[in-house]
Order: sequence, then structure tokens, then C-alpha cells
Amino acid sequence: MDQIQMDEIKLSVPSKPEYVGVIRLTLAAIASRIGFDIEKIEDMKVAVAEACTNAIIHGCHCKQGSNFNIDFVSTGEKLTISVYDDGEGCQLDNIEEPDLSKPKEGGLGIFIIKSLMDDVEIESEKGKGMMIKMIKYLGDDA
Repeated sequence: MDQIQMDEIKLSVPSKPEYVGVIRLTLAAIASRIGFDIEKIEDMKVAVAEACTNAIIHGCHCKQGSNFNIDFVSTGEKLTISVYDDGEGCQLDNIEEPDLSKPKEGGLGIFIIKSLMDDVEIESEKGKGMMIKMIKYLGDDA
């Protein structure tokens, strides 16, 4: 049986919107190297940008010069991306499903991420930050 190749890339990024583009480019390069097609890469870029924006707005706004983190873990069949911060965190029960019949500014980030990625896990504890873990599977069947 073949040993599964696992590559891990960790970034710590300043909590500034201008770095989201850098993260999107990094993601595109990693996903392309694994073999994802352009359409899946674009979906992942949107989802990751949403998660990063979430970390910048909600996770780190309280501290000047703070960073948030992104981990990319690739195996043969999937790419797992975790975006996490050490901000205030929140009660996950407070994140409500958006009412798409009455769209409003904000509140769609998690919904967008869940619709673009294959698996999404969100962990948050008050005072301990938040982590959004997103998985995209390689192949058509996912």
C-alpha cells in the first residue's frame, strides 16, 4: 500500500484586507499543483477570502498589529484549509442561517463558504478565537 503524501503549509498573515489577495494566490498555486481544475480553484478562492475577511473583521479587530493564521494541508485526494484567529470568538449558536429572501449586508460569509466547499467545520469558544476548517476533494464524485 502506498504511503499517503501529506504536505502542510502554514502562514501567519497580518490582519489587513490587502493580504487576502496574497492568500488567494497562495491557495491557487497549491491547489493547481495538486491537480484541481480552475472552477474548483475559483470556488476555493472565494471561500478562503470569506474566511480570511471573517478573521480580519471579527477575530483580530481588537489588537493593532495582530495576525491570523492559515494552514493548507494537501493529501492525494483533498485539500484542507484552516483559517483561525485568536480573537474574541463567539457562540456558534448565534450564527444564524441567512434569510435569502431578504438579503442584508453581512452574515452570508459562512453560508457562502458552506455552499462552495465540500466539508466545513467551525470551532469557536468565547475568548479563544475561531477556526474555520474547509475541505475540497479532488475528483468529480465529491
